[in-house]
Amino acid sequence: MTTPALVDLRSDTVTRPTAAMRAAMAEAVVGDDVYGEDPTVNALEERVAALLGHEAGLFVPSGSLGNQLGLRLHAAPGQEIVCDQLAHIARAELGAAAAFSGITFRTWPAERGLLDVDAVAGLIAPDAGPYLVSTTAIAVENTHNFGGGTVQPAAAVAAVARLARDHGLGLHLDGARLWNAHVATGTPLAELAAPFDTVSVCLSKGLGAPVGSVLVASAERIAAARVWRKRYGAGMRQAGILAAAGHHALDHHVERLADDHARAARLGAALGVDAATVETNIVVLRVPDAAAVAQTAAAAGVLVSALGPRLLRLVTHLDVDDAGVERAVEVLAPLAAGS
Repeated sequence: MTTPALVDLRSDTVTRPTAAMRAAMAEAVVGDDVYGEDPTVNALEERVAALLGHEAGLFVPSGSLGNQLGLRLHAAPGQEIVCDQLAHIARAELGAAAAFSGITFRTWPAERGLLDVDAVAGLIAPDAGPYLVSTTAIAVENTHNFGGGTVQPAAAVAAVARLARDHGLGLHLDGARLWNAHVATGTPLAELAAPFDTVSVCLSKGLGAPVGSVLVASAERIAAARVWRKRYGAGMRQAGILAAAGHHALDHHVERLADDHARAARLGAALGVDAATVETNIVVLRVPDAAAVAQTAAAAGVLVSALGPRLLRLVTHLDVDDAGVERAVEVLAPLAAGS
C-alpha cells in the first residue's frame, strides 16, 4: 500500500527551491556583498526597490531582520513603536526590538489583524515628555499573518499614513506577504508600499526562495541599515547565490500566488470556514482543541500549526498542489467536525 505524500500546511516558509531555481543559483555571478561587489545582490536590491517605488534596498537573510532594521531606523532606545497585538513584530520575533534596540511596543486590539484607525489615534503619544514613553512610529502588517492572511484596506492604510504625517511619526510596513496582497487585489506593489517610510518584503515565503528578504527605504536610511546589518553579524559575502533565487522567484513565482489563494479558498470552504475570512493563502480554523487536532492530523501526514488553544493555521504554498488540498480536507474535515 502506498503511503500518501506528506502535506505540509504549517507555513509557506517550508517550500523547497525548484529545479529551475537551483539552476539559477548555481549559475549566479557573485562577489563580496560586504564590499558592495556582488552584482546579483546589487541588482536584486535595485529591482525590489524599484518594484516598491522606493529609492534603495538592502538584501537581508530573514524577514525578522528586515523588520528589525526597519524599526531601528525609526526609534532610539527608550522610545516606542505602536502596532496591533497580533503583529509578527510583537508576537513572533522573540522580543528582538527590545533586546537589540531598546525599543518598546504598545499595541491595539485587532480583529483579524485589520487596522483600526481610531484605536491607533488613541494609542500614539508623540513627544510624551520626561515621564512617558514617546511614540516615534507606527507599524502595519500586510498581509497579516496571524490575522489569517488578511489584506489591509487601502482607505485604512491611507488614514493611518495621514495620522503618522500629522504627528511626525514614521511608518513601517511588515510586508512579508505583500506579494499576496498585490495578487489578491491587483493593486500595484508601488501603490501598496507608497505610504510607508520603510518596507520589508520576504522572498522565502510565498515566492519560494530558500533564504532572503529585502528592506526598502530612502538611500540615506538604507545606508544606515547596512551598517546595522553588519553590526548585527548579518553581513554576507558571496550572497549572489541566494539573491539569484530571489530574482528567479520574482520572474516566475509572483503571479502564481493566485493558485495558492484559490487552493486556500477551496480548503476553507471544505472545512466550513467563512469565505470572507480567506483572502489570500492562509486559513484560520477554529476547533475546541487545536493541539489535539494538529497531533492527530500529523499522524495522518497533514501538518498544520496550532496558534493557540483553539486556533489552527493552514497555509497553502508552492509545494501544495490540488491533490495535497484534497488530502488535507480528507484528514482535517472529520477532525474539525468531531473535535
